Amino acid sequence: MSTVAAPMPVPSRPAVPQGATLAGAMIGLATLATVLAGWIPVEFSIATVFLFAGPHNWFEARYILGRLPARAGKLFGFFALSFAGIVGLTLSFALLPSYLNSAASILDYATGYAIWNTAFILWIATLVQMRGNTNPRFDAGWVWPAAFLIVAGNWLQPYAFSMAVVYLHPCMALVILDRELKKSRPGWRPAYHGLLLLLPICIAILWFRLHDAPPLPGDDTLTSAIAMHAGDWFFSGMSNHFLVALHTFLEMVHYGVWVLVIPLIGIRTLPWKLHTIPAARRSANWRRGVALFLLIGLSIVLLLWTCFLLDYGTTRRIYFLAALLHVLAEIPFLLRVI
Repeated sequence: MSTVAAPMPVPSRPAVPQGATLAGAMIGLATLATVLAGWIPVEFSIATVFLFAGPHNWFEARYILGRLPARAGKLFGFFALSFAGIVGLTLSFALLPSYLNSAASILDYATGYAIWNTAFILWIATLVQMRGNTNPRFDAGWVWPAAFLIVAGNWLQPYAFSMAVVYLHPCMALVILDRELKKSRPGWRPAYHGLLLLLPICIAILWFRLHDAPPLPGDDTLTSAIAMHAGDWFFSGMSNHFLVALHTFLEMVHYGVWVLVIPLIGIRTLPWKLHTIPAARRSANWRRGVALFLLIGLSIVLLLWTCFLLDYGTTRRIYFLAALLHVLAEIPFLLRVI
């Protein structure tokens, strides 16, 4: 009597832990940013702004379009105040130095920026309150005590608030990434929260390497501008070598999240495919308008690269104003997705 041999079991591949791809990408990004920021901070700052300043704004605009509703509805007031604040605060910040330097100015620099900071804080607080009024799951009762406490601190030291915005802004991309993971990849969030521990570790590495480093070599205009933006005029007791490295590291993390991570997780389609944008589905005219908006954005990216090649120093200074516009746009969007 013949017997048939049982088929050999095929060994199954071990399951890939959830979030492993995200972990690999973020570990690689943080490691590369730490090494380059720690060893060649000025050159790395120039390269990151040149390569990613424009594209990261475009990817963020594309992502936000995919998350905004097609119609404002009961959030019309929220969106109207958001737009008014984004435009008004950006224009006033751009014009503030000219006014403070003019003969008509009755304010010193500290007072002028304290007033602007106060308007910025109250704008955010009002948006938080409005969001709380339209979302019963969001308790906004804490916002005004916190806002007035921050306003008081701002009047004691206006420049401290400005530096806090410079160094905390890159972290907003990490918060938005967390909200996106909660929505579309909840199984990845525990791995992501563990990965956030990389940030203090990388910052500690930069500190131990550069906290007592000599000042950055070179006194050219571009190096001085990069050091000034990193706050060497404010943190007078710290090495500007460390400050530039830290700021450049945080910038690269911010750019990497917007250019690499969020498009793969949050857009989930080719960026020029408009069917995932609610406003583009309203009508043919709206679809053409959204397409035109994205094309104009790409044109601005190309123009920005051209201007960087022609005059990097001037273009970088102008871009910092665009970066403020970018910060202001992120705040209402973050409140919208909470």
